[in-house]
Amino acid sequence: MKNILTLNSISPVINDIFDESYNVASDLENPVAIMLRSFKMHDYVLNENTVAIARAGAGTNNIPVEEYAKQGVVVFNTPGANANAVKELVLCSLLLGSRKIVDAIDWVKTLKGKGDEVGKMVEKGKSNFVGGEILGKKFGVIGLGAIGAKVANAAIALGMEVYGYDPYLSVNNALKLSTHIKVVKDLDDIVKNCDYVTLHIPYIASQNKGFINAGLLRKMKDGVVIVNCARGELVDNTDIIKAVESGKVGRYVSDFPSDELIGVNNIICIPHLGASTPEAEDNCAVMAAEQLIDYLENGNVVNSVNYPTCTMPRSTPHRLTILHKNISNILAQITGTVGKEGININNMSNQSRGDYAVTILDVEKEVSEDSIKHISSIEGIIRVRVIK
Repeated sequence: MKNILTLNSISPVINDIFDESYNVASDLENPVAIMLRSFKMHDYVLNENTVAIARAGAGTNNIPVEEYAKQGVVVFNTPGANANAVKELVLCSLLLGSRKIVDAIDWVKTLKGKGDEVGKMVEKGKSNFVGGEILGKKFGVIGLGAIGAKVANAAIALGMEVYGYDPYLSVNNALKLSTHIKVVKDLDDIVKNCDYVTLHIPYIASQNKGFINAGLLRKMKDGVVIVNCARGELVDNTDIIKAVESGKVGRYVSDFPSDELIGVNNIICIPHLGASTPEAEDNCAVMAAEQLIDYLENGNVVNSVNYPTCTMPRSTPHRLTILHKNISNILAQITGTVGKEGININNMSNQSRGDYAVTILDVEKEVSEDSIKHISSIEGIIRVRVIK
């Protein structure tokens, strides 16, 4: 029985994914894997038997990803599983930013108790909340991954002129884009021309903290509406407040409230609702569970944030999945150790990314404990898993 510990409430749909060989609960000892959502793991004492962590969501800021890589613990996330939910909130934010809907609703609440006068007051006061239409407006999508591509396509359907920017656009995501989307190579083509801008890039503190800042804001059209359902840290709060107060930015809609943003006129704060739908939670849970099962039972690594993708169909009942540093000569030492036993390697896959690599070997028969110990002792080897 394999113990899967849950550190947050996970959608019960996983009960249909894990079979009777798994025990999934929130109060288990010695888990082989952990599933979570927002639980902060930086101070969590990890059991030495734990080989994998699955985040039912995209962001992994609550997990010490690099430290777990050093320990041979594969961290998975679920990119794209909540894409539709976030896309729909972005479209909602686009309309909230274009029309003074929030302000108008708040004003209507003040009319409570006015009796028969409400209708007259509404007709008289509604002119204070006039907004613009999005039809035909220029819309810039920064980041064309799973979410950005959906947002861009939806905006085309709404009649907007859509520009997309993504220097790391994959072939797979490019194929999903409407042919009507203008994919540009220069970020300035978006910030200088678009009436609306939305962010859909991952947050990497060392690279893009404050990506939207005073310098970039100065290049934008006066009255631009900015939507941020990606990460709060991508926008410099001090700079965006100044830009909104000066009128440079017409409205800023953020799914990441902070004390300084709340209550500022023309800044709309949404309480991080991007993936808060039952459908998204189900999708993320299923995807996380399936990735865990594939790793635990087959040693395949898919959608890991700290190890490269490495998968291979099973060709024998005996498999080794080896996590190691991405250094020279290590692969030869692994295969050489297996070869000394006279064991044939039927199939092999090796993938690397940055400092880390994954090697999968399908062998014709079981490798001895002595050889496993020898492989484990090779410099740069982090973890050896024997999968039967």
